[in-house]
Amino acid sequence: MQIKLASKLLTVLIFISFLSGCGVLAVGGVAATATVLADRRSPSVQAIDKGIELQAGNALDKRFGDNAHINITSFNQKVLITGEAKDADIKGEAGAYVKAMKNARSTFNELVIGPNSTYTARANDSYLESKIKTQMIFTEQLPSNSMSIVAEGSSVYLMGILTQKEADLAKKVASNSSGVKEVFVYFDIISEAEKARLDKQGKADESQPASPPKFQ
Repeated sequence: MQIKLASKLLTVLIFISFLSGCGVLAVGGVAATATVLADRRSPSVQAIDKGIELQAGNALDKRFGDNAHINITSFNQKVLITGEAKDADIKGEAGAYVKAMKNARSTFNELVIGPNSTYTARANDSYLESKIKTQMIFTEQLPSNSMSIVAEGSSVYLMGILTQKEADLAKKVASNSSGVKEVFVYFDIISEAEKARLDKQGKADESQPASPPKFQ
């Protein structure tokens, strides 16, 4: 029990350091290792997801500029598009671009047609996102580092590799958080046997060094 608590406290400290922008270099190696070990995705899939986010994010920002505010989140090669688009044509074009990416397994285009969100709204979403992430970390039986949590316009989007029991619990935690308007889930559901295999595999890799992926 003490080991679990210590592990969760370490995760929170790492998470807070990323939010504050302080101490990233000091814990960078630890954070990278913890993410790889706790994540049910393989390191190669994690790298693919990062590549999708960088490529799509940069391309769409360059293409649309101030005509859209687009966020790309990829988890297990399922890609979520959130934010705002000036019109339906931009939303459709953004969705088509992501769908055509060779490593994108599926695409969920949740762009809202309308003006770009204000900085105040984005700050509120960031706060909501961080609050839910912290709640997930301290919820027993939830693999918090094997999920991606996105808040946009006070709506929450959940992605990850979870059992049905874990998925139900994660949605409940998010739905019960104050300030949440609606919760959308895009989980990959696995069996208890697959969960045991993935978790065992993560422990077996504990001594392996982790480094951030390199992009050409």
